[in-house]
Amino acid sequence: MSTLQEKDLQYIWHPCSQMKDYEELKPLIIEKGRGPYLYDVNGKSYLDAVSSWWVNLFGHSNPRMNRAIKEQIDQLEHVIFANFSHEPAIKLAEKIVSITPQGLNKVFFADNGSSAIEVALKLSFQYHQQAGMSQKKRFAALTDAYHGETLGALSVGHIDLYSQVFKPLLLDTVRVEGPDCYRCPFGESRAHCDAPCFQQMEETIAEHHRTLCGIIIEPLIQCAAGMKMYPPVYLKKLRALCDRYQLHLIADEIAVGFGRTGEMFACEHAQIRPDMMCLSKGLTAGYMPLAVTVVTDHIYDAFYADYIEQKAFMHSHSYTGNPIACAVACESLNIFEDDQVIEKNRQMSAYIVQKVMEQANDHPYVGEYRQLGMVGAIELVEDKPSKRGFDWKKRIGYQIYKKGLEKGIILRPLGNILYFMPPYVVTEGDIDFMVDTAFSAINEFFGIKPY
Repeated sequence: MSTLQEKDLQYIWHPCSQMKDYEELKPLIIEKGRGPYLYDVNGKSYLDAVSSWWVNLFGHSNPRMNRAIKEQIDQLEHVIFANFSHEPAIKLAEKIVSITPQGLNKVFFADNGSSAIEVALKLSFQYHQQAGMSQKKRFAALTDAYHGETLGALSVGHIDLYSQVFKPLLLDTVRVEGPDCYRCPFGESRAHCDAPCFQQMEETIAEHHRTLCGIIIEPLIQCAAGMKMYPPVYLKKLRALCDRYQLHLIADEIAVGFGRTGEMFACEHAQIRPDMMCLSKGLTAGYMPLAVTVVTDHIYDAFYADYIEQKAFMHSHSYTGNPIACAVACESLNIFEDDQVIEKNRQMSAYIVQKVMEQANDHPYVGEYRQLGMVGAIELVEDKPSKRGFDWKKRIGYQIYKKGLEKGIILRPLGNILYFMPPYVVTEGDIDFMVDTAFSAINEFFGIKPY
């Protein structure tokens, strides 16, 4: 074990980790990154197949992004954002409004995805309180949802791994069974589905709408649940339901926004406009912490009044609208325009599917491979006909993840689901390596030859 690893374990408590695991698998000390690859202090390379927790869009140490930081830092590093502003934030807000669904015209800055969710929940709650609807104090959300790890975000999430211990602290949320297209109880296929599962949403909202502020959802992919994908028609029906009962529709596009699903935003697949859209992760292409909550004029106008009326939204972060982060985000959006990123992603997405299916079709432990845009997921099962999964305590995904690291690829699993969410700068050669190495790790674990 190196001195740096020793000091890491002496001083650092890592996120989403059982630190006892680090006795066996020591932290990898990364020295540099180039494109889709990371390099440790020993010079070994790792393909970043998960975009460093889904944030990196245009590769590590991207020259254009680097230049944007260097130019901005010589001008202004930070300034209070109450009663002050600056050009990078103004440019970014203008760009965000121009690319999000029409009608989302006001941008509220935050620091990270969880904070953007908190902003949306608080805005919706305060909106209804100011409108005299004091009985509206709750939100509806799906089972298996993930919206972040602050207390409000945990409250609308539904993955026990993150929230179980904190349940006494959480808000009361109305829970609706989420879509499960792989194990659809109605026998529908995802490709030709009219979302019969939506009936439970309709029944639940009809029962509880008088106490609800809104509904929050991850559009098209429930990411932390194992990249569970569902069809756009579900979103169309949800938009209509929110309109019927005058509820806010909050779209958590933190993980699926900025080109991940094959459109700039997942909501575009259903051609709907939410009342609020939360964005982070890819917003700065993985360079700086930044988030925004984009809302309609109707919501904004409900807070516009003389100060003495106390309708101001009293929510802030010390680093709100940080100029460096805003400058980097602007450059990221410039790259989308200059390099026709969405179209290139569609072509690369098709290649990933082709490459994976060559090995997944007849694999005895691959229950399903599902993909939307630049997000793909291999669901490993113990029995394919019944779709019975492995006991999570066996940590199958984690064991394969470790083998992947040995082979030079980062595959951070979600239980027994391995997923691909690579940076957009991957080449066909990188994809060949990504897929071949992932299946090599899978086959080696299960004892399937040749490796």
